[in-house]
Amino acid sequence: MIRALGSEFQKIFTTRMWWLLTLLLVLYVAFLAGGFGAFLGWASENPSAAAGASTTPLPTDGLAPLIYSFASSIGYVFPVLAGALAVTTEFRHKTLTPTFLAEPHRAVVLGAKFVSQLLFGAALGVVAFAAAVGAGAGALAGFGIDTALDSSDTWALIGRGVLAMALWGTIGVGLGSLVPNQVAAIVIVIAFTQFVEPILRLGASFNEVTANIGQFLPGAASDALVGASFYSVAAVGGAATMLEWWQGGLVLLGIAVVTTLIGGATTWRRDVS
Repeated sequence: MIRALGSEFQKIFTTRMWWLLTLLLVLYVAFLAGGFGAFLGWASENPSAAAGASTTPLPTDGLAPLIYSFASSIGYVFPVLAGALAVTTEFRHKTLTPTFLAEPHRAVVLGAKFVSQLLFGAALGVVAFAAAVGAGAGALAGFGIDTALDSSDTWALIGRGVLAMALWGTIGVGLGSLVPNQVAAIVIVIAFTQFVEPILRLGASFNEVTANIGQFLPGAASDALVGASFYSVAAVGGAATMLEWWQGGLVLLGIAVVTTLIGGATTWRRDVS
């Protein structure tokens, strides 16, 4: 397993994909966190311009954690893609043949991918939250809004966010093992994370029964683990039903383990050439 892990990390860091994904993640998260932080800061100082005739200042309590959570609520697509590509690239470029010749125990290879993407996803989480906190706190501080960086709750949220990003990387491995076609896997990731699930979460929030079901969607579970998300605030009624943070983590871990086990028992056992 140690040799297999070393091989997986070598595969990650000897291609351009890892730093391209990291760069895009940083730019994406920093732009959204900084931009939204600046907008909220401007809106708090100019309530009449931001909300029509209202002159009541917008509340600023709790804004910082919501802005920092952009790192996971928006950026989670990147570790999913990284995990899926770690598997599908091997099918596309036919490198599974030498991989299995070097390590005939296929479960060891898949397990090494799972662990390596767990760690790489955590690294992406650290980078994403650094970008979100840097840009978001800078924007808030510029308008005199509390950045909450002196609060242990904020740092606990960041730690849980890094864990969520790590688990998303393993979900990508499970998806890649189930759908070995690289193009199909990428389309599924982008379509589900950017369109299908947000629509499902919004629709589920209209009714208490469906809201209780919707909290088990992977994105909702991730937000529950982190503890803050604009998706939850934007839900109908002002807040969505959310799991406890540890329950959200268990849901994400369960999705990752189940999809990886199913993929390992089906696609992963097929002949490769």
